[in-house]
Amino acid sequence: MLSNIRVVLVGTSHPGNIGSTARAMKTMGLTNLYLAEPRVEPDGHSIALAAGAADILENLTRVDSLEEAIADCSLVIATSARSRTLDWPMLEPREAGEKLAQRSETGPVAIVFGRENHGLSNEELQKCHYHLTIPANPEYSSLNLAQAVQLICYETRVAQLALDESGKQVTEEEYPLSEDLERFFTHLETTLSKTGFIIKNHPGQVMVKLRRLFTKARIEAAEMNILRGILTSIDKKIVEPSQEESDK
Repeated sequence: MLSNIRVVLVGTSHPGNIGSTARAMKTMGLTNLYLAEPRVEPDGHSIALAAGAADILENLTRVDSLEEAIADCSLVIATSARSRTLDWPMLEPREAGEKLAQRSETGPVAIVFGRENHGLSNEELQKCHYHLTIPANPEYSSLNLAQAVQLICYETRVAQLALDESGKQVTEEEYPLSEDLERFFTHLETTLSKTGFIIKNHPGQVMVKLRRLFTKARIEAAEMNILRGILTSIDKKIVEPSQEESDK
């Protein structure tokens, strides 16, 4: 199932990092590399550092945004430093590897790595189900991109080998794909704006907190469909101000 696990690099600015990432992936049996809004393209330096993993570079997928890279994934884990301003469900590498291996048995999953200089934006991080932090030496926690990729790919491979050895069939509930979850959040925000719960000019942090709530709950596809149905029923009962005026 390792072919269902994609490594997503966002805004990569150094060709060498793309090659080193390909090498890190191939040593652990992962082959599915995505470049989201890359600032550079793989070049000769990338191929040199790939050291025999040039086939991954030849078959990588380029997309214009993180949203496009993870649209069909039911599990997305973002690498991030622990944030005091964005309290999201956190994992360590071993936990992340286990979740990626288990969920990959039912379809595509993604592990996301941010820009070399400043990582992922808060908006991008909010599109992921979990955040992952590597418990490096707090006095010197400087990992380069390929090293971070290698660590997570290793943990994922170990978890996959353990699943293979156990021979157990992992049964997972059906979770919504990333693109479906985004449609739900858009619908939720639209409905709450119509009811006046969210004030258009002063939205505050309502949607951030609601995203966090539903992300922590890890709602299943059937549950999300029920919520969408509730929102639709509310929409039908709402009378738009313009309609109200015309009815008078």
